[in-house]
Amino acid sequence: MAEVHVLDNYYLAISLLVTIGYQLFFFAWAYGFKFDKLTGMDMLDYSELKQILMSNARLRGGNEFRTGKDDRFDDMRDKFFSFLGFWVFQMMWVWTVSLPVTILNSPNVTKFNQPDFGTGRDVAGVILFAIGFVLESVSDVQKYQFRSNPENKGKVCDVGFFNWTRHPNYFGEIIMHFSIFMIAVSPSAYGYVRGQSFNAQYAAILGPFFLTLLLLFVSGLTLQERPGAKKRYESNNNWEAYSRWTKRTSILIPFPPQLYVRLPTVLKRTVFLEFPIYVFDPAKHADQSKVQNGEAEPGNVDSNPGDEQYRN
Repeated sequence: MAEVHVLDNYYLAISLLVTIGYQLFFFAWAYGFKFDKLTGMDMLDYSELKQILMSNARLRGGNEFRTGKDDRFDDMRDKFFSFLGFWVFQMMWVWTVSLPVTILNSPNVTKFNQPDFGTGRDVAGVILFAIGFVLESVSDVQKYQFRSNPENKGKVCDVGFFNWTRHPNYFGEIIMHFSIFMIAVSPSAYGYVRGQSFNAQYAAILGPFFLTLLLLFVSGLTLQERPGAKKRYESNNNWEAYSRWTKRTSILIPFPPQLYVRLPTVLKRTVFLEFPIYVFDPAKHADQSKVQNGEAEPGNVDSNPGDEQYRN
């Protein structure tokens, strides 16, 4: 099959233009109709759709479990430029995390002979992708089923994967994108691709690293951990159970809760990535005037519970 050259030989420009085009289309739809399911079907889903056909299943199925409005956008949904700013940021996210596959399919890489699929690297990548896919998709279902039960209103979702990690979907996303890079870079890893094309393939690791940094420090954990705890504390919404859950459950990396609850704080803050920016301290971060009925007592949820009973 003849090589197709479009704007540049790494497909960077055309992939950026396509990403901008469809993201602006969905922005117009989301802003005009105040339709949050388009933001729930976020940048990760779109990039996976372009990269791995299996993601179609998640795109169709996963969104069935994302119901209601997305409270991340409460402060910007009616503000044109603020909401547009989110979508511009999303454009860059999609384009960046797609780099491994974009470069793999570009003329500067396909002009070289390619290894047959099925190498040890490919098998390992597929296994890792499957693990991440299961973590993300099944956790969507588990949370949907939990929230669909009226008896669970206000309760902490600590079922299934959420008993081992507070954000199984994020951990699954990270694994999936590193596995995609692992497979995509095979032509260079096995010596088929050389020169600047070799460098370009390995430089595409920027994609999964960029995704990881954003989930850790920009659009993922920072928007959910401390703000979520603050909201529960100030509304006295099952705060004690939520506090116990955060103490015994790893923030990202799945780990047995019976062991995690006994780990020293220094390990949680380093190896397990539960950085201080995520930790909610009622004495420092809560608006005590909003605390309902005076039932939520100020205290430091950052403390290591040690021998606290393992229960919700």
